[in-house]
Amino acid sequence: MDVVGRIWSMVTLAGLPRAMQIGIYGLAGVVAGMALLLARVSNATSYLSDDPLTCINCHVMTDAYASWQRGSHRQAAVCVDCHVPHGNLVAKYAFKGRDGLRHSYVFTRGTQPQVLELSAGAGPVVQSNCVRCHDHQIMMVLASLLQGAPAALGLRPGQGGRGQDGLATQGRDALATRCWDCHQNIHGEVRSLSASPAELRPGLPAAGLDWMKPGE
Repeated sequence: MDVVGRIWSMVTLAGLPRAMQIGIYGLAGVVAGMALLLARVSNATSYLSDDPLTCINCHVMTDAYASWQRGSHRQAAVCVDCHVPHGNLVAKYAFKGRDGLRHSYVFTRGTQPQVLELSAGAGPVVQSNCVRCHDHQIMMVLASLLQGAPAALGLRPGQGGRGQDGLATQGRDALATRCWDCHQNIHGEVRSLSASPAELRPGLPAAGLDWMKPGE
C-alpha cells in the first residue's frame, strides 16, 4: 500500500466498527468546535497584529493599557515596540508565543501577582528597546558628561560602543543600570490590580458572543 493509501485508511478509520468510527468522528468534532470557540472568544488572530487592544484581551492588562493610552509613549510607540524584540520576525513572534502561553497559563489559573512586574526574560528586551528608541538622547547625555563621570552613573566601558570615552551604547555592556531604575513608573504610579480607579479602565474588546445575552 502506498503512502497516500495508508494516510487515507487512517483518516477513514478503516477496519473499525461503524459505531466506533461515528464516536471518534463525533468526539473530534466536539474538540474542534471547542478549539474554534476558544480561538474566537480569545481573539486569537489578534495576537498576530501589533494592535495595543490585543493586550486587553486579558482583563488584568486593562490598567496598563489605560496608563499607556494617557501617557507620553502613546504618541510614539505601541505595546510591542517596547515589550518584544525587534531583531527579526522569528525572534519577535517566538517571544510573543512563549510569553503569550505563559501569560495564558498564569491568568487562567488566577495566579498573577497584584502588582505586575517585568519577568527576568522580559527585562533585557525592554532595556534593549529603550536604548533602540532613545539612543540619540543617551548619546547627548554621554557627550555632556565630564571625564570619569560615567562611572559614577553605573556605566561601564564596552567594546562595541559609539559613545565618548569608549562607552558602549548597545549590547550587554551598554548599561550596568536599567533605564527604569531612574525613570520609574513608565505606566504611571504603581498600583495593585484591585486598587486602580475603575473610571480609567477601558472597555474590553467584543468577543463576538452577543447571541449569549442572558434573558433572551
